[in-house]
Amino acid sequence: MDEGRQKDLQLLEEIIDKGLKQKLLQTIASRDKIFEEQKELSDLRKNLETLEKNGVNSLKTMVNLGSEVYMQAEVLDTRHIFMDVGLGFYVEFTRQEALDYIPKREELVKKQLEEVTKVIAQIKGRIKLAHHQIQQILNLPDENPSSHRQRAFQY
Repeated sequence: MDEGRQKDLQLLEEIIDKGLKQKLLQTIASRDKIFEEQKELSDLRKNLETLEKNGVNSLKTMVNLGSEVYMQAEVLDTRHIFMDVGLGFYVEFTRQEALDYIPKREELVKKQLEEVTKVIAQIKGRIKLAHHQIQQILNLPDENPSSHRQRAFQY
């Protein structure tokens, strides 16, 4: 193999390993955080609906202080809740206001999830394209389409 092809191969492998795969891992981690936020919103909505349905105005609970260290806590007034609305700002809502706000926030999170999923698909497509270019440089025959599809989604 001549020197030009060798450099092209090295460049493509570097783009895949140091660029695309790293970006893919970061984007997947970002998507996982969004999934976690979606779950937290769903749990909060269910808890608020339960409190509202049962007319509970105070409760005792356990609070995770970090590193799985818990402490008992007493909430004297559950009629108001502070919610993170983004950028480090918290807003005090009544239970009903929070129940009205949560679906709007869930819709925003759903859109963020769709966008990040599209980015992941684009990155996987670029990785697949780079692998195909490597095959062409090495003059390898094309793999069958099903194994090509499997490799693109294993990252």
